[in-house]
Amino acid sequence: MTYTLVTGASGGIGEALVRKLAARKHNLVLVARNAEKLAEISKQLEDQYKVQVEFIASDLSKPNAATVIFQEIQKQGWKIETLVNNAGIGSGGEFGALSLQSELELLQLNNASLVAMTHLFLQPMLERKSGTIINVASLASFIPVPYMATYAASKAFVRSFTQALTEEYKPYNIHIMLFAPGLTKTNFNESAGINNEKGVGLSSDYKTSSTQTPEEVADELLEALYAKKHFHVSGSRNRFGARLAALLPNTMITRFMAKSYRKKSGQL
Repeated sequence: MTYTLVTGASGGIGEALVRKLAARKHNLVLVARNAEKLAEISKQLEDQYKVQVEFIASDLSKPNAATVIFQEIQKQGWKIETLVNNAGIGSGGEFGALSLQSELELLQLNNASLVAMTHLFLQPMLERKSGTIINVASLASFIPVPYMATYAASKAFVRSFTQALTEEYKPYNIHIMLFAPGLTKTNFNESAGINNEKGVGLSSDYKTSSTQTPEEVADELLEALYAKKHFHVSGSRNRFGARLAALLPNTMITRFMAKSYRKKSGQL
């Protein structure tokens, strides 16, 4: 039996995605920290869609979490045909004022664990000569973002890493896709500590900024997947923003964004 594995599956884009995958009769392995929420979602999906849903409660911001997940899946004999590296977290504010430990855990989750999951699950795919890996970046991956420096840099890594692997593994029938959503109405701002004046300064306040719902983002991801795309930015405004960012110097963008943040947050 083949499965689609989705990390960050207990809320936001990940939860919306697994619900839509189950409706399309995908058997699933859900990964997130909250075991109780994963058990609840798994039962709902099995009852409603009559698919097989397994879950593993794990914190991918910790070293070796990816290895433990992979070993458990190998032990259970679950064949992962599609891997969606969706789990991620953000942070915002002046870099020097942020917790160093939290910033390092962000990099572990957004980068190191994503690399580990990709590497581990790629091996069986190569043996089978089939498989799909989707890495979720962000619109922030296209530009350096003052007052969100570590998060934007982590997503730039995901973009570069995934686009390189896309070309490496075309000869092996491994489909690799980079997916980049923009601002989405999830608990991201709360988790990142920017559901306050920081969010306003970063133009990521849900009340005043253009957003998509998790369901809209999940729909675009699936459309891109079934169209066999290797790269997709979710949302027409976000696609325009990504194209515009490619035309302007980073120094100009960062200068403007830093001034805008200080003005909106009352520092000017």
